Amino acid sequence: MYVSPNFKSKAALKRALASGDKNISCYSPGPFPCPINGSVAIEGPHYPKPHSWYGTATVVDGYVTAVK
Repeated sequence: MYVSPNFKSKAALKRALASGDKNISCYSPGPFPCPINGSVAIEGPHYPKPHSWYGTATVVDGYVTAVK
């Protein structure tokens, strides 16, 4: 799964969550939909750039609320 907007690093994603950005969503570029609630594996940055970070995100109502 990917997150939107496209973060260059997991640290940048965590900073955005800490600052209170509530508009970070999760999506699947393939045929399998991203769950609306639950835990998902994420990676970035988006294709065609090589993935340089990976993590686990908690998704609530379609938006990322936490990242490990």
